[in-house]
Amino acid sequence: MAIRPLIAGNWKMNGLRADAIALAGGIVKNIEDGGAAPCDMLVCPPFPHLQAVSGALAGSAVAVGGQDCHNADAGAHTGDVSAVMLQDAGCSCCIVGHSERRADHDEDDAVVRAKATAVHQEGLIAIICVGETLAQRDAGTTLQIVETQLRGSLPEGAEAENTVIAYEPVWAIGTGRTPSLEQVGEVHDHIRSVLAGITENGEAVRILYGGSMNPGNARDILALANVNGGLVGGASLKIDDFCAIVRSCG
Repeated sequence: MAIRPLIAGNWKMNGLRADAIALAGGIVKNIEDGGAAPCDMLVCPPFPHLQAVSGALAGSAVAVGGQDCHNADAGAHTGDVSAVMLQDAGCSCCIVGHSERRADHDEDDAVVRAKATAVHQEGLIAIICVGETLAQRDAGTTLQIVETQLRGSLPEGAEAENTVIAYEPVWAIGTGRTPSLEQVGEVHDHIRSVLAGITENGEAVRILYGGSMNPGNARDILALANVNGGLVGGASLKIDDFCAIVRSCG
C-alpha cells in the first residue's frame, strides 16, 4: 500500500497574529484554487497564534500542529505548553525533538521520548525529529547517530497511526544546503529498516525529510522510495513556495 505523503510547515518563531491568519488563509485559497492536494497538509504556527490559525483553517484540508510541548499535563512549568492544551487549541499533531530544541534547550532522547509519550496520550500524532550535525556527518557516524536518536526517542506504542519521523540533517536547516539525493535516500532507507524492527507497522510510518526543502528540490527528494513528505521551515512562510512543495507530491 502506498503511503500518503505529508507536507508539514514549521513556522517557528515568526509572524504576528495578522500575519499568521493571512498565511493560513492564503495557503487554503491557493490549494483550493489548484484542486485537490496530493498529500496531507499541516502547519505549525507559534503557540500564541494556534487558535487564530485553527479558526482560519476550519473546514479546510490543512491541519494544525504544535511546535513542541511539555511532557506533563499541567503544573509549575512557567512558559511551557502541554499536549492537552495543544489538543484543546485544535491541534492534531505536535513536533518533538526538533534539532533547535535539542541544541538550544539541551533536550536529549529521554526528554523527547517523554514528550512524544505525552502527545500520544492526548490522541495526537507525534512528529519525532532526528538528524546529525555537520561534524557527525563528516565523521561518518550519521547512520549511527540517527539510529540512536530514533531508538531513544520512540515511545512505547509508536505506530503508523500516531507517529511520524522527520529526518533533518542539522547542517541543512535554514542554510540552503541539502544532502545529495543519495545521502537522503541512504538515511531514510536506514530509518525504515530500524522502524520495521521496533514499531508496529513500521513499514507504514511516514518518514519526512526536513532541511532546506524548497520548490526547486522538493520533487526529486519526494520521489525517493522512503521519503513520505517534508518538514518545511523557511519555505512554509511563503504561500506560493509551500503550495508548490505540496503539489510536488503529485
